[in-house]
Amino acid sequence: MKDCIYSDMDKLNEVRDTGKRAVPCTPSPRSLPLDKQPREKLIRSGPAALSDQELLAVLLNAGIQGKNVTVLARELQECLDREKEIPSVKELCLIAGVGKAKACSVVAMLELGRRRWGAAGTRIKHPQDIYGLIHHHANRRQERFICLSLNGAHEVLAVRIVTVGLVNRTIVHPREVYADPILDRASAVIVAHNHPSGHLFPSPEDDEITGRLKSAAEILGLHLLDHVIFSETSYFSYRQSGKL
Repeated sequence: MKDCIYSDMDKLNEVRDTGKRAVPCTPSPRSLPLDKQPREKLIRSGPAALSDQELLAVLLNAGIQGKNVTVLARELQECLDREKEIPSVKELCLIAGVGKAKACSVVAMLELGRRRWGAAGTRIKHPQDIYGLIHHHANRRQERFICLSLNGAHEVLAVRIVTVGLVNRTIVHPREVYADPILDRASAVIVAHNHPSGHLFPSPEDDEITGRLKSAAEILGLHLLDHVIFSETSYFSYRQSGKL
């Protein structure tokens, strides 16, 4: 059994790009070998083996003329990544190829998943627990900066994407990171971001951002419990490495 590195000593009392770019031709799932097609992969290996985009492709089932289901699933994934909460049917219908029926199916699926298997209530004892909640973002082509709100018992209140794009001091500002945890009445916060390159060791800029967030958290009466950098295969924890 893994040790709890977030000990009781760390707890606090409850307190208060858009621009057009060329998109390469994306093959339809039906053009892939049978064992690579999302639906067959789901039947053979289970849902955990599929990426978010593949799961959405299964849910959408078909694309439209001029836009196959893989492209449509990617656009839907990008939309969901930008949203902090479950988007409305009206918002999803703004994506060409997502009509009311598909939008209703997606929103209903997301809400049912949130109710039954959402991250809320998960107790964080070790960086591996964090990685389990966020690792599905690791295959994104852009960096996602993610914030987890925790209560005094280190149970997850919410997991949100704060920014999408290059992580730097301009984009990752303490007010953007801590706005929602304050509304959540969180006691502690964990931040994380993926490195699409796969390299896990933090950069000097990562260290600077972590320091600024730690200082701001102390002023706000929050506790920055950890900053996790992750890839598709592993993660780096500031707390576990002794850098926080």
